[in-house]
Amino acid sequence: MSRTPVRRLARSMRPAVFAALAAGLIAGAGMSGSGQQPIGVFADHADIGEPRHAGSFAYDAATQSYAMSASGANMWANRDEFHYAWKTLTGDFIVQARVEFHGTGVDAHRKAGWVVRANRDADGPYVDGVVHGDGLTSLQYRRSKGAQTEQTELAIKGPTFIQVERKGQTYTFSAARPGERLTHVSIADLALGDEVMVGLALCSHNADVIERATFRDVRIIRPVAEGFRPYRDYIGSVLEVLDVETGHRQEVARPAQPVEAPNWTTDGKALIVNRSGRAEGWGVLERFDLDTRRFTTIDTGAVVRNNNDHVLSFDGTMLGLSDGSPASGGRSTVWTVPVAGGTPKRITTLSPSYLHGWSPDAKSLVFTGGRDNEFDIYVIPSDGSGPERNLTRSPGLDDGPEYSPDGRSIYFNSVRSGTMQVWRMGVDGSNPEQITDDEYNNWFPHLSPDGKWIAMVSFMKDVPPAEHPYYKHVYLRLMPTPGARPDKAASKTARVLAYVYGGQGTMNVPSWSPDGRRLAFVSNTGSW
Repeated sequence: MSRTPVRRLARSMRPAVFAALAAGLIAGAGMSGSGQQPIGVFADHADIGEPRHAGSFAYDAATQSYAMSASGANMWANRDEFHYAWKTLTGDFIVQARVEFHGTGVDAHRKAGWVVRANRDADGPYVDGVVHGDGLTSLQYRRSKGAQTEQTELAIKGPTFIQVERKGQTYTFSAARPGERLTHVSIADLALGDEVMVGLALCSHNADVIERATFRDVRIIRPVAEGFRPYRDYIGSVLEVLDVETGHRQEVARPAQPVEAPNWTTDGKALIVNRSGRAEGWGVLERFDLDTRRFTTIDTGAVVRNNNDHVLSFDGTMLGLSDGSPASGGRSTVWTVPVAGGTPKRITTLSPSYLHGWSPDAKSLVFTGGRDNEFDIYVIPSDGSGPERNLTRSPGLDDGPEYSPDGRSIYFNSVRSGTMQVWRMGVDGSNPEQITDDEYNNWFPHLSPDGKWIAMVSFMKDVPPAEHPYYKHVYLRLMPTPGARPDKAASKTARVLAYVYGGQGTMNVPSWSPDGRRLAFVSNTGSW
């Protein structure tokens, strides 16, 4: 929850829908030779260093994945041979991908990963973050033309997720196995120039062999510039859908104006987000149709500064929202409106009030209220017929309350233990119990439709516990609901679903698909 005048900005999808969404998402699908049209997010591809067998590169728009084949004696010493697909970038960047070799391979040191190069010369300066066929994971770099390659190994074997980040002349390589936290290594003072080639690479490490690899969930991200003004300067949004079982991500929209906090409608056909209207200000609620990929505005009358606390009732007929428009007195209050739009009804009289959940029977709303300089969890009748009731009284921030699907518990996040952790309590505020206990700051617990899983946003230790700012590295994590597994220790184990550049607005609201197979969320990037 943001303590700014305008708080945060402002259920199943059929497989065929995803194919239709992906088919038109990124231009230039298919094969491309050097100098041809772009391939997915990359500008070009070619062999570097004249390997014996020509490599290839292709983009599959339906799966948003890239297939590469390559030969090449090595990427090492003072000269390289490999296949390369790149985009020319300037300034700071973050690049991410999941990598998968095909088959067992011939040489244990075949390599695949991200490469940043000053030029296409075989002996040119570069830095890369690569995974070897035998699982070795290393940051490799050549400081100047014709110099010997140097290397720093990561303390991890066989990762599938790889990320390279540049800040000035510092390059950080991060990697992780499925479900695990990132491991990092950095090299500073590496002068490759401001304008560099950034892309995916594959080398067979055997001049007579052609190897193949697939790259998925490829992201090229421009982070915020130094000195940006929080809650005043904004960058772009990417609306995404995550397969909970496989961890694969699908981009479904890159709107011209930023969006946040997707709800999934109960019919599985649309996402509801708040979007910047610029002229109207932050917080216009919109429906994003997953078949047509079009946004349409939801009529909320004079309540037009909706933040990212909009929540659907369990039956999908009503929409609750938090609004800070003049109709609300300029401070966030809770309203309800039919899901298709209409005349909103004010529910809370006191402010600030930030909505987070409906009860399964639709009779109650649970929200975070700021009262007497303390933020606690409150509940109020959803028709506004009665007063609010205070459920928590612990010093420090309590936020993100959400009912369990069986209506027996309320899950929320609290700083009462020192860091921001997930808690649950009875619907009357009784028997509070800490659910997570780790070094991260865990926000916005969202229960799956069957109540067996909790999805959350985890901020790193560099973020103060009571804050959840924009434009940070965050994890989307998943853990079983306590009671779903017999041992208490296991019930507190969370696995990483996605490594995201986002934070505020990424997944503030209930975001599960109706069948519990997918999560909708927002990542962020500036434009290139």
